Amino acid sequence: MAWQGIEGHDHLVERFRSALQRGRMAGSFLFVGPAGIGKHTFALKLAQTLLCNTRPEIDLDPCGACAACTQVAADTHPDLLTVSKPPDKAFIPLDLFIGDKDHRMREGLCHDISLKPFMGNRKVAVIDDADFLNAEGANSLLKTLEEPPPRSVLILVGTTPAKQLPTIRSRCRIIRFDPLAEDVVADLLLRGGHVSDQSEARRLAQLAEGSVGRALQMVGGGLVEFRGRLLAALSRPALESVRLAEAVQTLVEEAGKEAPRRRARFHQVLDTAVDFYRHLLRSLSGGLAADDPEMAQYVQIAAAQLLGGTETAAACIDHCLETGESIDRNVHQTNLIEFWADRLADIYQTARTPVR
Repeated sequence: MAWQGIEGHDHLVERFRSALQRGRMAGSFLFVGPAGIGKHTFALKLAQTLLCNTRPEIDLDPCGACAACTQVAADTHPDLLTVSKPPDKAFIPLDLFIGDKDHRMREGLCHDISLKPFMGNRKVAVIDDADFLNAEGANSLLKTLEEPPPRSVLILVGTTPAKQLPTIRSRCRIIRFDPLAEDVVADLLLRGGHVSDQSEARRLAQLAEGSVGRALQMVGGGLVEFRGRLLAALSRPALESVRLAEAVQTLVEEAGKEAPRRRARFHQVLDTAVDFYRHLLRSLSGGLAADDPEMAQYVQIAAAQLLGGTETAAACIDHCLETGESIDRNVHQTNLIEFWADRLADIYQTARTPVR
């Protein structure tokens, strides 16, 4: 049975239980793995375990009913500190860590976690969106991560160690979360009432590559229908950038007027493109074909027609990843979509142009 209803990560529970039983619980952790697989939920449930008033923490079985558990669930526990990136910001503001200019080191997470616990024996800090730490924010955390206050635990939640400064990585115990199994994702979609058809749930689970969050983003959003058009466009030896940009812009606008929703939609497009080029790179290197028949079909077409081989595929991956970083810096989205499509077309054209 899944630990506390969190699917797919029971092996990590045993690691924490063993550490607590041996009195070897680290003070700083970096949770990494694909977005939408339960890292944040796991961190909060671990916090509830450590702050529960009625059950010993070594059992990793919070009661869920005491005052502490109830407050953790409501995000009102005074010994639970949470920080995340505001929707309208490109990075987590420095003020959230060390206070604003008038209250430097007298407010913020680094100050608050240094105080004695109010209710229990521990303080727990969860820093969500750790991928969006800029240099200032990361540096403000270094001393706290290296020497956490007694009986405190800090958890940074991100996607990959590569997005953290080496100084952050070296100060944290890295905990790697695996993608969820397809049947688990499909079951969660059905149980949550997000889809009612089992075949649709299986299809979304296959496309989501182990991420419930990614599957939910595709529910009713038009991305599943758009995916085939996108893969077809990317598989052609001469990419038609104007048509591609127009199609992507239309898809993004259908997400609504809110900027965060539009950014998320463009991220979905880029994720699909990166998946395509990675499968293409694997195919060109003699690897196994994609499990998804639609992806495998267009990868096979591209492998036969797209010039430049692995260098072209790798260049396209790099460009898509760099574009994703620009989205999070609030670059004007229409211009960014056009630049993304134009640059892909240039990469394709360079591969087709003979060297003289």
